[in-house]
Amino acid sequence: MKHLLKIFIIMILINQLQAQTLKISQVKNFEHQLDDVMELIDTNEVKLKLIEVEKQFQIESSEINKVRLGIIYHETALNLSFFPKTEFKGYAKKSYDVLTELYTSKSTTKELMPFISSYRASSLSLISAETKKLGLLRHAFVLFKEANELYSDASYLPAFLRGSVAENLPWYFYRKRKAAKNDFQTIIAKQEKNTDYANWKIMSFTYWAWANQHQSKKHTTQAILYCDKAISIDPDHIAGRKKAEDLKIKLMRK
Repeated sequence: MKHLLKIFIIMILINQLQAQTLKISQVKNFEHQLDDVMELIDTNEVKLKLIEVEKQFQIESSEINKVRLGIIYHETALNLSFFPKTEFKGYAKKSYDVLTELYTSKSTTKELMPFISSYRASSLSLISAETKKLGLLRHAFVLFKEANELYSDASYLPAFLRGSVAENLPWYFYRKRKAAKNDFQTIIAKQEKNTDYANWKIMSFTYWAWANQHQSKKHTTQAILYCDKAISIDPDHIAGRKKAEDLKIKLMRK
């Protein structure tokens, strides 16, 4: 047990050291290479992308293709594994296993770690939802905390994925749901200081999420403003536009 604890502490120290030396330009370069497999909402697109990414990995099992594989497995689990009689059960575990292999490898490019660590934590939360094991959810939030502490300055992903998981939890997880409000507010604040912090797709989801979490009367004006922003930057309805449009109608009726 002590030996495992020492290994765990050493891994954290190594990750902390790596986080201090990330090249932001390289993180952004990887973000562009991964964008087409992240935050998908169309189930047909997910199915097609799953086939495409698996074929790419079979042809060339490169590091970036392996990260793409882990992420598309996550998106498959998120979008398709919770339907009754689905054939996509177990994809959260596939994602977690692929990303864990990358996470624990000493040769993994450090600029990929914001993506690997964030989606790894989110995949574990999906495993928890699929298996009904709350212990896994608690561990997922430990991993999210680590990812945020190490990589939130370099990438929106740790806060965005933690917030996305937390906002969908039942009401009795009120502490984690409260944390989701802070996560999306943090992304908005960082985006206001640096317009390159997150891309338009993420900001569309983020503006909608903030508005969805602040539906009280005192926040109505700001919530509607953020709904308008979520709508305006998503002309093709591939991010938060539809939910923002529905929410705006609800808010205007108050």
